[in-house]
Amino acid sequence: MSNLNARMGELKVIPVIAIKDADKAVKLAQVLSENGLPCAEVTFRTEAAAQAIRNIREAFPEMLIGAGTVLNAAQVDEAIDAGVDFIVSPGFNPTTVKYCQQRNMPIIPGVNNPSMVEQAMEMGLDTLKFFPAEPSGGVNMLKAMTAVYPVSFMPTGGVNPANVKDYLGVKSVFACGGTWMVPGNLIDEERWDELAELVKGVADIVA
Repeated sequence: MSNLNARMGELKVIPVIAIKDADKAVKLAQVLSENGLPCAEVTFRTEAAAQAIRNIREAFPEMLIGAGTVLNAAQVDEAIDAGVDFIVSPGFNPTTVKYCQQRNMPIIPGVNNPSMVEQAMEMGLDTLKFFPAEPSGGVNMLKAMTAVYPVSFMPTGGVNPANVKDYLGVKSVFACGGTWMVPGNLIDEERWDELAELVKGVADIVA
């Protein structure tokens, strides 16, 4: 995980994408790569997710690609077969975590309270998703858990241009997940120039 954390830490923000048409994935990946965010967490909230990942991996073999909203072992298999570098889940499911560990696939499960952090640590995890970040207490909650636990967090859920630097200022945070630079309507309508501007904006904020 250390290499993965380092790569994510260099980017600081990980685009979280729900894509409906896998044929648009390569162009989206090109926009991300050319504008400073060569990474994508493609969520399994749509049926196009696995094929989108496969298309991106083929076109951009060096791009950092994750599968998000992974809820079970079958989706883990699907994501691995598509070529992901890591798995992200919204919550902490020990069964899914164990399966990823058996398959030597890094997983960043979601937690939002001390008990869940301790359960994750018990399974050898030290990189966790703080989700949903804003509803769960935001920066103040993260600071409180950072004071107690030797883990790294990726806050996601309510992170936006107005608060991303506050999250990144917490010492345990290596990167944030966000959707604001990849809104689904712009992807659906192939408004690539507008997406490019949003991605560039992220780079300017976190530079």
